[in-house]
Amino acid sequence: MQILCGGDASGGDICAKKKLGSALALDAGAGAGVNACMARSDNLTAAIFMMVSMAAFTINDTFMKMLAGDLPLNQLLFLRGVITSVAVGVMAWRMGAFRFALGGRDARLIALRTLAELGAAYCFLTALFNMPLANVTAILQALPLTLTLAAALFMREPVGWRRLAAILVGFAGVMLIVRPGPDGFNPYALYGLGAVCCVTLRDLTTRGLSREVPSMLVTFVTSVSVMVVFGLASMGTPWTPLGARETGLVAAAAGFVIVAYLFSIMVMRVGEISFSAPFRYTAILWALLLGWLAFGEWPDPLTLLGAGIVVGSGLFTLYREARLGRRIALSQRLPRR
Repeated sequence: MQILCGGDASGGDICAKKKLGSALALDAGAGAGVNACMARSDNLTAAIFMMVSMAAFTINDTFMKMLAGDLPLNQLLFLRGVITSVAVGVMAWRMGAFRFALGGRDARLIALRTLAELGAAYCFLTALFNMPLANVTAILQALPLTLTLAAALFMREPVGWRRLAAILVGFAGVMLIVRPGPDGFNPYALYGLGAVCCVTLRDLTTRGLSREVPSMLVTFVTSVSVMVVFGLASMGTPWTPLGARETGLVAAAAGFVIVAYLFSIMVMRVGEISFSAPFRYTAILWALLLGWLAFGEWPDPLTLLGAGIVVGSGLFTLYREARLGRRIALSQRLPRR
């Protein structure tokens, strides 16, 4: 770009060019610094959102576990589903999600995703009602490993030997938590593993959805489906009347699920996923704390060791995925010769 159009090559013009060029360089440097600061700020915000989401999910689990034995599982899921469906429906309407017309392929994927969500809800809560909170939460932390493995097997995504080794080590950590065998084995841990499989299927189908499908529409369909299916299932058993304690706990659980949904969606809209994803493991800390405060539970050393192995393997897998993503992005930005 010509800075002094039509000027001669006098010393004054040259000095003006140098001064203006220096100013532009300073502006560019300042802009880069502002962008870097904004990126750091967005990443910090995303990390906070992720931690709030994990805390809200774990608090919801705590309230649901407090109701174990007081209300049948089907009735409990139906009542929570009523509250969450109304709240999510209002949010989806305000965001214009209902104006989107689903195609046949996306509708089939959402139907499959909903079935997986139903299985995950039933398996997870069955395990939660019969196992320590921290143990069930630790098993669920294997999800990044199972999702990476399933994406490699069914979606042909590349997985190097390092990530494959991390997955195998992580599964060894899960075995330390589950402990198959006559000593220390809780058969309800199989429900926890079933929940992991169902959530893996759910997330794989979510990846297959078109980018244009609103997240709130998918969330609303899932919430209504859970409400309807477990409401119909609850008709086969006598309902238990709700007292003030049960009503308060159901409402609180639904409220924290809604908060968790909101923050999990906001996480995807700010910052870098590779930065915020590791903070999902703060759920382990919340589960340890709330399990101890609410139920007097504390995992034995072998379970803690297994949880540490699972978390470490998951963090390494996320690190490798983020590094691969940066390498691909860099190669796409480089000019081709």
